[in-house]
Amino acid sequence: MAKLTTAKKKAEPKSEFGLPKERKYPMPDASHARNAKARASQMEHQGKLSASDKKKIDAKANRVLNK
Repeated sequence: MAKLTTAKKKAEPKSEFGLPKERKYPMPDASHARNAKARASQMEHQGKLSASDKKKIDAKANRVLNK
């Protein structure tokens, strides 16, 4: 996975994030999209992420991964 520095993350448009309003789960490429899906699943199981937010993240990741 390519390194995403703080400066690069801040420069990314909101549309590149799984949760754009919070600027969480960045997905500039396929490897970050796969990682976002995995982390969202973990957070949902821990009760730190709602099912609807996970669904949004998965939908965005699938678009990035062309599924």
